[in-house]
Amino acid sequence: MTFERHPSGYRHWNLSTDGEVAWLELDVDADGGLVPGYELKLNSYDLGVDIELYDATQRLRFEHPEVRVVIVTSAKDNVFCAGANIRMLASSSHEWKVNFCKFTNETRNAMEDATAHSGQRYVAAVNGTCAGGGYEIALACEKILLVDDNSSTVALPEVPLLGVLPGTGGLTRVVDKRGVRRDLADVFATRPDGMKGRAAVDWRLVDELVPRQGFRAAVLARARELARTSERLDGEGVELTPLTHRYVDVAHSAAEATITVKGPEDGDGWLLDVTRELDDAILRLRTNEPELGTWVLRTEGDPVKVLEHERAVFDAKDCVSNEIVHYFKRTLKRLDVTSRSLIALIEPGSCFAGLLVELALAADRQYILDGPPIDDEDSEERASITLSEANFGRFPMGNGLSRLESRFFGDPGHVTRLAKERGKPLSPTEVNELGLVTGAPDDLDWEDEIRIALEGRASLSPDALTGMEANHRFVGPETLESKIFGRLAAWQNWIFTRPNASGSEGALRRYGTGQKAVFDRKRV
Repeated sequence: MTFERHPSGYRHWNLSTDGEVAWLELDVDADGGLVPGYELKLNSYDLGVDIELYDATQRLRFEHPEVRVVIVTSAKDNVFCAGANIRMLASSSHEWKVNFCKFTNETRNAMEDATAHSGQRYVAAVNGTCAGGGYEIALACEKILLVDDNSSTVALPEVPLLGVLPGTGGLTRVVDKRGVRRDLADVFATRPDGMKGRAAVDWRLVDELVPRQGFRAAVLARARELARTSERLDGEGVELTPLTHRYVDVAHSAAEATITVKGPEDGDGWLLDVTRELDDAILRLRTNEPELGTWVLRTEGDPVKVLEHERAVFDAKDCVSNEIVHYFKRTLKRLDVTSRSLIALIEPGSCFAGLLVELALAADRQYILDGPPIDDEDSEERASITLSEANFGRFPMGNGLSRLESRFFGDPGHVTRLAKERGKPLSPTEVNELGLVTGAPDDLDWEDEIRIALEGRASLSPDALTGMEANHRFVGPETLESKIFGRLAAWQNWIFTRPNASGSEGALRRYGTGQKAVFDRKRV
């Protein structure tokens, strides 16, 4: 499975720009499913459709600084989007369903991030029936405009029709983002037919009604009004060219994958390139290598050059630099919610400095070698970590905290003390005393210590590890984002495996057959 796309090869989306406004029109090729066995009818989607949407949102942010409003609509008459394809879900393995839901959530979050941090505001122009994941696309937009034709509805029918949940954050966004009263949200989420017209506005499920006649012109006029309030930064765009995998290497062994991130060479364009490559590596490993349960994170390079490049990007006040910072933030968040054990190894020759320290802090454990390189005992080179501004809030996690704040949640004063260490290479002894690593084995014990740690991890239940890691990583307050990944997703993953949804007589299996689902009525 690959995640690189280009608008010239889209099968399911039409992307066009008109000055400050862009149109993203969903026009799903029914025969264009990612795998055989289902038709993508009624603008229903699978992972392939969402990969194109993700590519489009990325290109709009980086290649089109002039775009201030993105209109998401349908190119088909009388249907906006029927949501995730049910045949695809019913026939998919559990891990495929989970990864599909996770990726779609991350894509919706990226749309919201564009509105919040890029001045690129998203408007859903719902020009037909909008159900399930289709409504969840709309919910990711800042504004939802619904055609007023006495038939088009918005709906989240997963509970009554499929025995599962709206898996792309629908329940959370209805109450937390749109402020729908929870008893009304309860009624809405148990109605298979959804809501239309004035009732949908009154319940806050949509923002405005637009007449069918002149719908497109009215939506465009509304978008141009919103564009005038955008805070989009000026500057030249940058083309997202095909990946070359220059800075991120991935190596596989029987039980783990090793991801090595290389620091800048000449500095030009490094952070954007390394972020794109790391993003791609995470997605490919998550999807294609589900049995590689441990990821070892390493870096190579000059920490001084990392800090110089970081400062140049932070100091620039243009559109692309802003996008690079937020892209790195989103890629770190993708790592945070990945169901793999993450082990960071900090060795002589590493460049865990500034923003690359965030990779180590995202890991479940960190080990630093206290001694010379294993293959050169006479070398005077030693491992170090250098903190910078990047580690104190520039790249928050989904819970709204920095990774240092999450690490030392029980001792907030420690983060304040760490801020005084910024800019100074910290030795293995200092790093260990400051609590920035799990351990600091010397060169005599290093190989055995790391081997034991990795073998021990591989001997444990993958399911138990996934649950443990997710609970440890996200301490403190809840946000819309942490609820989606930490609460809603956990429930959905469990529901997906239950007979009431996925059994031979379950709702997901029997959908569309004319047979009613047979439920085990015991509450568990």
